[in-house]
This record gives sequence, C-alpha cells and structure tokens, in this order.
Amino acid sequence: MVKRVVYLLKVYLWTLLVFLIAKVCFMFFCREGHEFAASDVWDVLIHGLSLDLSTALYIFSLPFLCMIAAIWCGSAKPLRYILRGYFGIISLALALAFVADTSLYPFWGFKLDASCLQYLETPTEAMASVTTGYLLIRLVILVILVVLVYLGYTWPRWNLIPSRHRIVETIVALACIPLIVIGIRGGLDESTTNIGQVYYSQNQFLNHSAVNPVFSFMASFEKTASNNTVYHFMDDQQCEQLIQQLYNTESIESDTLLNTRTPNIILILMEGCGGEFTEIAGRTDITPNLNQLTKEGIYFTNCYGNTWRTDRGTVCTWSGYPSFPTMSVMKIPAKSRTMPNIARTLAEERGYTTSFLYGGDINFTNMRSYLITGGFQMLKWKNDYTSDEQKSAQWGVRDDITFESLYEMATTQQQPFLIGHLTLSSHQPWDVPIHQLDDEVFNAFYYLDQCIGRFIGKFRQTPVWKNTLVILLPDHGIPYQNIHEGGKLVNHIPMIWVGGAVKEPRRIEQVCNQTDLPATLLGQLGLSHDQFTFSRDVLSTTYTTPFAVNTYDDGFAMYDSTSFVNYDFISNRVVESEGPHVELLIQRAKAILQAASKDLNER
Repeated sequence: MVKRVVYLLKVYLWTLLVFLIAKVCFMFFCREGHEFAASDVWDVLIHGLSLDLSTALYIFSLPFLCMIAAIWCGSAKPLRYILRGYFGIISLALALAFVADTSLYPFWGFKLDASCLQYLETPTEAMASVTTGYLLIRLVILVILVVLVYLGYTWPRWNLIPSRHRIVETIVALACIPLIVIGIRGGLDESTTNIGQVYYSQNQFLNHSAVNPVFSFMASFEKTASNNTVYHFMDDQQCEQLIQQLYNTESIESDTLLNTRTPNIILILMEGCGGEFTEIAGRTDITPNLNQLTKEGIYFTNCYGNTWRTDRGTVCTWSGYPSFPTMSVMKIPAKSRTMPNIARTLAEERGYTTSFLYGGDINFTNMRSYLITGGFQMLKWKNDYTSDEQKSAQWGVRDDITFESLYEMATTQQQPFLIGHLTLSSHQPWDVPIHQLDDEVFNAFYYLDQCIGRFIGKFRQTPVWKNTLVILLPDHGIPYQNIHEGGKLVNHIPMIWVGGAVKEPRRIEQVCNQTDLPATLLGQLGLSHDQFTFSRDVLSTTYTTPFAVNTYDDGFAMYDSTSFVNYDFISNRVVESEGPHVELLIQRAKAILQAASKDLNER
C-alpha cells in the first residue's frame, strides 16, 4: 500500500511542479512590455496555486483508478501499458498548452482559451503573422517538453505486487474519492473552481500569469460550446437602425440633480430587493426605511432590472451592459474584462479610490476577475472576516456585519472614493437574525431594510455625508408568491439616490433600465460615457425613447410607458402582454439581443 501511495503522490507532485515551472517560463518569455519585480514571481505562484492544485487532480484521477484496479489484479502489466499511453497523451496536451499559451499571449493579450480552435479551420491565415523559423523553434520546444514531461511521469518504473490486504486498501481508496471530488471542485463553498479566484493584482499580466492555461482552456471551451449564443433575428442593417433609435451615448443639457461634480459614491446593490417588497407594490411593512428614502432623495419610480441573477445584474449595473437569457458575461473572463466599468472610469478620469465589499465568496461566478479588471483597487470579502463572522449566514457574512464595514470604509477612505457593496442576506435560505414578520422571505427583506436604515442614520451624522451620494439599487428582483419570472412587477425595481450630494428630493418618472445607471451617473459628473454603448443618460435631452428590457432564462420582457410584453423563446410565443406597442417592443428587444450578442462576440 505504501508503494501505491508514494507512486500516486509522485504523479500528483510532478504535475504540480510542471505547472509551476510553466508559470515561471511564461513570465520570462512574455515579459516584454510588462514590468514586474522578482517578488512578483513568488506572488504569482502562490496566488495561482489553488487552480494548479485543482487542475492537477483532474490528471491524477485515472492513475488513482488504476491503483484501485491494481489492488485486485494478479499482474500490473496491462495497467502499466494503459498508464504509459495516458501519460503520453497528457504530456502532449500539457506541452501544447504551455507552448500555445506562451506563444499566443504576446499577440492576444489574454490566456489560452477555446477561441484558438477557430483558427484551425484557416491555418494559413493563422500562421501569416509568424515566420517559418518561429514555428520550427516552437516545434522543437514542443518535442523537448513532451519528452521531459513524459519521463517525469514514467521514471522510475512502476513495479508493484498484488495486495495482500485488498479489502482494507479498497475501502481506504474509495474513501478518498470524495476528497478528490472536493479538491477538483475547489472546496465546499457555493463557488466552484474558476479563473477569477486567482486574480489578485491591478497588473493584468500578473493575474494572467497566475492562471493555469490548461484550466483556462477547459473552462472557456465549456462556456464557448454551451453559452456563447449568437442571436440573429433580422438583417444587420435593420438591427443597426433600430439600435441607433434606442441608444445614444451623449449627455446634452442634462437635468442637474447633484450639488457637486466630484461626490464620494457608495453604490449598494440590494440582493433580490424587487418592487414587490417595497412601496412599488404598496407594501409599507417590509421596507419602511427604503420607502422613506424615496421621499428624501431622488427616486427613479419606473426603473426596471435587466436580469434575474446576481452575476448578470452586477455587470448590468457597473458596466451598463445588457444581460442575456442563456449566458453570463461575468462567467467568461475573456469577455468580462473588456467591459467598461464605472470604477475604472472614475479612477482614471477623477482619481477616485475604488473599493468593493461583499460578505460572500468573491470568487463565485468569476466575480473577482470582473471586479479587478473593472478597476476596483481593493476588495473586502468573506475571507477578510473572522471565522465566526464567516459562518454567520449560509452565504457568508451577515448584512448587519458588512454594513458596519461599509461605515468604517466610508469614514476612513481617501476622498473622493467609490465603494460598491453587494448585500447577501435577502437570499434563500433567508437566514437572518431577526423575526419581525411571519413570512421568512418578507422577514429577510425587512432585515435588509433595517440594516440600510441603521447605516444611513449613522452615516448621516458624519462630515463625509455632506459630499457623498448613496445609490440604492437591487441587483435583480425575484419571483415570489403570485409574482412570476418575466412578469411586470418582478422586474420593477426601486433606484434611489440619497446623501448630502443630492441637491433636493426629486421623482424621475421616465421608464429606464438598470443598465442606464452608468451613463446617467457619469452625465451628472460631467464625464463622457461613450464607452457604455448600451447605457443611456435618463436625464439628458437625448433620452427620447424611454424603454426597459429584461431577460430571463430563455425569454425576455420589455416595457415602455404604455405597453408591456413577456416573450418566451422556447415556445416562441408571447406569454403575456398589454398596450398598443407589443409588436414594436418585441422587435426592439430582439434587436437589442442581436446587437449585444454581436458586440460580445467581437470582444
């Protein structure tokens, strides 16, 4: 049994060592145009280790199964041949990944992913930018790497005798399988292993260096194959004409709501807090503090969310980018890193200090990658809290605890600052520490409202309040009781601007989208928002076609001031509608999906 364990350990550690050496080589050969210190090499290895450990377990799995078989085999010779063939394939795959990653990065600027496969259809065009000598050198390196990696796996020879304690060894081996699965998954938390978990720096080259190219390829291939849908409902010219009517990236004679062009900004994304829990639905008992704030600040009364999931709603809010029915942009780092972001714009144009606060796992759905590439300089998340605080709720740190952190950050950070805060307690399983309402869902949103009320009340007493804008906006609504997915009320969300930077209370009655926040906010600050091509300044005279669109799994809903339609793609039919503009809304929604998917695929 000891020999088997030693053999498996050798296979796993050799795989890990190959990954680490490949990272160092990547940094050395791709260093041109990128500045980093010697200490950064160590940081890259440490931060990328979790992805390497998980990826190595994939390669480890077949040898592990062969070891189980060897316990019962009278001869290990057939298994030895199987493993030799397997390690030959693995050695070739690893060598190809490392050579391709290191060779393509200077051209692409991002890690190896499945997009390289499309160039196999046109190899002549793919090789047009390189010389024959360039290709020959890499071919030689590839052969050398295959041989070296293979020798590492097959030497010394595996020489085992059948086990004399078969049952015991088999039980022990089977007991290890759940541990291997957990290791591949990346732990027991809600998030699974993903590229974003290794991002740690504002220097993108260091983040890319930390990413395991084998995992990057596998993950992107899965997403490209299943999620990156291209919508095409009409000819491109007709689509472009419709989009030009719907979107304008200029702010002209915008109505002025603020008393400063450089306010501190706190943007609170309220988990799932759709209009059905607020005064929008006539509720006065669930969110009394939010209802009061609608009277004290700027209240966008006809704002609609773009999506039904947090990862999508986060991108909609910060990047002003539409959501899609069957894919999440945040889960595709190669795309999400190209998105504009309020944080990056404010940091570059006005020198804002940018931070993001979340009590959950920041690695979930590649959130870390999106936030760091979007310009957030500091992230505070679950792992920055004590063990007891991390376990205070199913999803992580309770909202009352994170709002205390928000208060501390807002009163101590260098000004001007931008702080994003994503709440989490108003989410199933609705585990909150108070029991004010009998309905557990209503009770969870009541708790969120109390946390917001306490924070605003406390922050209002500080000198920082005078020059601060606090934006309250749900990431999405949720269907509950008689409120269904794609229905009108589930997507009707409150957007409230409060704080000392607000000139006076106002009600903005225009129909608008969650994605319109970036353009509207930047318009108030006198900053260009031409990068946010799917975001509109609601307060500008250029906002002439008010509408809102929402997507859910295989469907969409669209609204204007008089009409509404809920359309299902699976059955290709209207689920519900009202008003005179139903067909026009369907046409516009399809044009938006077509234009957005085309834009995404070109990024």
